Amino acid sequence: MSEFGHIFLTFLFPLTLFTTVVAFMAGRTHRESLYQASRNGVYAVWIVTTLAILALEGLLLQGDFSNAFVYGNTNRALPGFYKIVALWAGHDGSLLFWTWIITSFSALVVFQNRNKNRELMPYVIFTMMGTTVFFATLNLFVANPFDTWMQSMGGTMMPIAAQDGRGLNPLLQHPAMIIHPPVLYIGYVGTVVPFAFAIAALITGRLGTGWIKITRRWALVSWGFLAAGILLGGKWAYVELGWGGYWAWDPVENASLLPWLTSTAYVHSVMIQERKGMLKIWNMALVIGTYLLAIFGTFLTRSGIVSSVHAFANSGIGPAFSSFLLLALIASVVLIIWRRDQLRSEEHFESLVSRESGFMFNNLLFVLATVAVMWGTLFPVISQIFTGEQITVGPPWFNTIMIPIGLAVLLLTGVGPLLAWRRTSVESLRKSFGYPFIASIVLLIAFLLAGMRDGWALGSFAISFFVMWIIASEFLKGARIRAKNTGENFLQAMGKLTMKNTRRYGGYIIHGAVVIIFIGFTGAVFNEEARQVVSVGGSFEFGGYTVKCIDKGHTQNENYRTDYVYLELYKNGRKVDDLRPQKRLYFASEQPTSEVAIYSTLREDIYVVIVGESQDGSQAIVQIYRNPLVKWIWVGSFIMVAGTILVLIPNYREKRRPVSHAARARKEVNA
Repeated sequence: MSEFGHIFLTFLFPLTLFTTVVAFMAGRTHRESLYQASRNGVYAVWIVTTLAILALEGLLLQGDFSNAFVYGNTNRALPGFYKIVALWAGHDGSLLFWTWIITSFSALVVFQNRNKNRELMPYVIFTMMGTTVFFATLNLFVANPFDTWMQSMGGTMMPIAAQDGRGLNPLLQHPAMIIHPPVLYIGYVGTVVPFAFAIAALITGRLGTGWIKITRRWALVSWGFLAAGILLGGKWAYVELGWGGYWAWDPVENASLLPWLTSTAYVHSVMIQERKGMLKIWNMALVIGTYLLAIFGTFLTRSGIVSSVHAFANSGIGPAFSSFLLLALIASVVLIIWRRDQLRSEEHFESLVSRESGFMFNNLLFVLATVAVMWGTLFPVISQIFTGEQITVGPPWFNTIMIPIGLAVLLLTGVGPLLAWRRTSVESLRKSFGYPFIASIVLLIAFLLAGMRDGWALGSFAISFFVMWIIASEFLKGARIRAKNTGENFLQAMGKLTMKNTRRYGGYIIHGAVVIIFIGFTGAVFNEEARQVVSVGGSFEFGGYTVKCIDKGHTQNENYRTDYVYLELYKNGRKVDDLRPQKRLYFASEQPTSEVAIYSTLREDIYVVIVGESQDGSQAIVQIYRNPLVKWIWVGSFIMVAGTILVLIPNYREKRRPVSHAARARKEVNA
């Protein structure tokens, strides 16, 4: 099977290179035969890459330990399901998976545009296949997952078929890791589609709103998958790493956040270009920057230039990624400079208090956040260059910078959509924001009287309440008017109103989800933790709960040994949950992991992890946390996904129907 894999990768490299060259020639010469050849080349590249993926999956499922990738990422006792997902758990396999996703997207884009966008498509294919050439080169020459496992025998490296493998990283043997990497990869790779159309528009000079309309859904899909991937990664860190948190400003976490920030800026500012013909260079820069940051994130995960629990081992591909990033950046900047006259804005800002300005302030905040996160992430590298010593920037620094930026963005999610285009009058501001502003001040006073003194928490809760009031008012006002005009009941009116303008109301739902997630983030201000030594039959008090130790022991299977503690959790004398934190030792890799136990409600999480035991083994040492409002983050995540799906659904078009006498009479009265 390894031989077949080698054949597929060997054929993939020249095939992608051929398709890239032919697509470029098709764009230059406008020859239909070359264009058709490039389209067929894209489909052929996808087929070959798919066969390579299937070959590697076959090796993983067979347990062929003569293959270096299989040996390094599986073992005989590993459950079959984890053998399948080991494809993206290791460095070489994940790069092949990355290549397969981009070839899949390329084939889908070619199919979608088979009868349209003839001027742009050759250069779209050229750009997407150019990226594929880079990854195919890495797959074949640098990170080949079909290489044979070699071992030193008498000083000579010899191919060896091992009896068993080293096993999958224990931290990755969790259900969240089954879907987190593919979701995040789709988000990363999805950025290449808007980038390809942007480059095609720059090359051809077709710089109107056409290319934006073509790629709007792709940009939203990429944005949605990036958001879901980031949140799934936070969930995995929370339940698997055993440190009581979900976000640590880790370099690889930050790498996934960077393209999401610029992508969020783009999906907002592109509305200004569509409506007013403004911010053309800005939007082009955001599309290109998002793609480059996605590549940068892939580079950061694999180059070894920063230390991270999420990163792959050092692989030596850093120079190749650096060169590709530099080449893409230079080519993009040159194209923008070449077309700068055609990218001038058609109109200008007329007022600071307008929807255009709201979107612009929103964009500036997201770009500021991007710069801050990148600076903090790369600071160890920068400090080493200038001082010879790596100086790490920790969570306090990031929080100091990002909390005020985040709250400002949160405020704009409520204010921005209600501002008028061109200029907003004082009377309009009063009508839109008067009541929610007063209600937020009242809430703020109530929290102060209740004893809350943390300024950022007070600000977050007040702004969240303000924004949620505005979002709810928009839904209620629109549904009430529709119900009055059509005779529908209130729920029917709200549903049809939403489906008639999915982009607008889906956006409101996403903004509401952001508010809910921010409420969850704010709960971290009130976290508590303690370390306890427990014996069987003993108990202790923590955070208003009583924790009783019922049992302590160990079990094992062929994959790992488990040390566990069985706890019962009581609230006001009533049992509310059983908690069974574990410590596992995986035999193949000889690595330990913590399996946490969590009692979760909308109010708080009680989070328990085993950190050790007494010298005689009779007592367990546990770390226990009370984390308020964490569940709001996961609830908000589901709502955000739902809102993104809604935005992608085409607007519902109602059939014309006769207006009833009652409805006609109501309209006349309203008039």
